[in-house]
Amino acid sequence: MSRAERQLRYLAQRPEPVLVLTETARSAGCEFLAERFERAGYSVTFPRPPEGARERGVMIVSRLATSPLRLPVDYLPHRVAAVTVETATELLEVVGVYVPSRDATEAKLTRKRTFLECLAAALPTGEDGHRLVLGDFNILEPTHVPRYRIFQEWEYGFYTGLAAAGYRDAFRLLAPDALEYSWVGRTGDGYRYDHAHASGPLAGQVTGCRYVHEPRTDEDRLTDHSALTVALALTATAPLDVTDPAAAEVVAAALF
Repeated sequence: MSRAERQLRYLAQRPEPVLVLTETARSAGCEFLAERFERAGYSVTFPRPPEGARERGVMIVSRLATSPLRLPVDYLPHRVAAVTVETATELLEVVGVYVPSRDATEAKLTRKRTFLECLAAALPTGEDGHRLVLGDFNILEPTHVPRYRIFQEWEYGFYTGLAAAGYRDAFRLLAPDALEYSWVGRTGDGYRYDHAHASGPLAGQVTGCRYVHEPRTDEDRLTDHSALTVALALTATAPLDVTDPAAAEVVAAALF
């Protein structure tokens, strides 16, 4: 069984109605996931990277009806996917993000910094609306333990800038002192790269936020990052009639 098939089986059994997948690409595996979920009735938002580019981005897969949400990120726009979901109170905006990683070269530094600046400028204020911004940010909080010298002030500045704009770190709301890492290097050093930030009005609706390490640590090792799950005290009002995406091929074959 291919890795994409194993990922599909895992994702299909997750209880979260909206899934944000990062590090997606114009690859056979990602196209397989998108096609299977779409065939099963899910809403799939997948701004594909340019053809031929060695680029990665974001995919949102939802068992709830979604509407596209336009954010004016003109630099590496495929690294942002945004939708709205109807709830009993007001629209919930879900913004999935995959921030570029970098090395010490000037080109990679400029690329990451430019993207973060464009994203920060495009995000609405966190002082109003119900909005969840989440994904692989490839940055750390300024108080991260341990402290790594490689990170620069402008990288920490994106995290603190979210707070200044009215967003709250959903994990820190519930676990202010916990040491959790979503990516661990070959030397065993841990990094909390993956984040979820809630707008101010939504922060009071966050009832759970934790890292799910099994996809990274289990023998099957579906990914090199831990997942992050967020629970909200909101009632969705537009569920889709979906089937099991892992069984979609068998069902389709039976129809013929």
